[in-house]
Amino acid sequence: MARCIRHACAFCTLLLAALLVNAARVQLVQAGTYTGNPANRRAAIARYQQPRGDILVGGRPVTGSVDTHEQLRYERAYQNGPLYAPVTGFASQSYGTTFLEHAEDGVLSGTDPMLQPLPLWNDMTRGRSPGGNVVTTLHRAAQEAAYRGLAGRKGAVAAIEPATGRVLALVSSPSYDPAQLSGNGEATASAWARLNSDPEKPMLNRAVRQTYPPGSTFKVVTAAAALDAGVVTDPDARTDSPDPYRLPGTRTRLTNEADGCADTSLRDAFEWSCNTVFAKLGVDVGVQDMKNTAEAFGFNDTGLRIPFSVAPSTFDFRVDKAQLALSSIGQYNTRATPLQMAMVAAAVADDGRLHTPYLVERTTRRGGETVSGGGMRPVRQVMRPSTARQLKDLMTGVVREGTGTRAAVPGAVVGGKTGTAQHGVGNTGVPYAWFVSWAQADGAAEPGVAVAVVVEDASADRGEISGGGDAAPIARDVMRAVLGR
Repeated sequence: MARCIRHACAFCTLLLAALLVNAARVQLVQAGTYTGNPANRRAAIARYQQPRGDILVGGRPVTGSVDTHEQLRYERAYQNGPLYAPVTGFASQSYGTTFLEHAEDGVLSGTDPMLQPLPLWNDMTRGRSPGGNVVTTLHRAAQEAAYRGLAGRKGAVAAIEPATGRVLALVSSPSYDPAQLSGNGEATASAWARLNSDPEKPMLNRAVRQTYPPGSTFKVVTAAAALDAGVVTDPDARTDSPDPYRLPGTRTRLTNEADGCADTSLRDAFEWSCNTVFAKLGVDVGVQDMKNTAEAFGFNDTGLRIPFSVAPSTFDFRVDKAQLALSSIGQYNTRATPLQMAMVAAAVADDGRLHTPYLVERTTRRGGETVSGGGMRPVRQVMRPSTARQLKDLMTGVVREGTGTRAAVPGAVVGGKTGTAQHGVGNTGVPYAWFVSWAQADGAAEPGVAVAVVVEDASADRGEISGGGDAAPIARDVMRAVLGR
């Protein structure tokens, strides 16, 4: 009998050991396989078992969480969803995350190791820290002014604080409510299908993910290149610029919307946006110096993140002289996001220094303790300070007595540049209306804001004045909001 008992004990011990070995194999060796299996809902259930952290604008949350009392318990909620959608993106139980919801998902979901005071304990218990918060750099009034100014028209606005690179406004229109995509039911699937099939593309972030021909606003870059290279030494001296200007090596003649552009000075050409003067200047500067200046401003940069990625703006340097002439007036293959053109205006405003733009001021734990942020951001000298000062003078002339008078702000010095970008086959499309600007309040030590506005469906006036008529008033309202004027 004792022998049978010993054999039974030994057999049970072997079975127990086999079970332990198998359990270890499943939990340690094959854990990744099971975790990544689409049929395993444990990770999703755990992810939505607690409220998500918030995204803050001006110290107040623009997001929240709703308890559905279902298996995937908490759904994302949004306040003024269409207003902040280009910044927050969406956090969907069905379709994942975008923009800040994606870039800061670790903090917002509570999985970022920096949120865990006792990481080893959380690993052992498989616990999850409460979701942290993301504090943005947005200026609430500026964001609202930009959204109100576009009024549902296709277009975008980007605004930056020149001295720091803080993004003050980022608006895309038409927009959508990201709350429609938060859940996992039929209504969410229907909203997803409707938004993706909408020809107006409301989910496209036109401020950072859409590039446009910048038209005459790119003349700021061309003027900077000409002044830095010494091709122009006196902005008030007459230039050798025929009107019309025959593009080198072709029979194509470039003309102007304005009169009196023949051999006019850089100042007058800038104020009245003479294409012939700037096309010839680009050729005189040469492709290498034009490329260097454009890239110093941020063109051709494929790595810009704010923290989500920004579509690269492009200046094509594999061109002949005729193509270079067109590129120098913001046509041909030259393309830019509104954020990029706000960076151009910001560099001029800050004596030629360009601060890398950023959207997140800091991240915090649920209780408000700072987790990260507040560090130094890269700065580069785009042009000589003397060149920047000359450009500031040229841009103030545009607003004072040129094509951008509708951007003037009482109690502030404002510099700007209008633009009307042709597009479509044979330039048959309705022009894009552009305006880039900066503003400095009277008595302030430095400019407080730089803005870029593009309106896609502006009035079909093909002169530069459409930028001043359609886009400049929006920029003015954003600048007034930031300056408190």
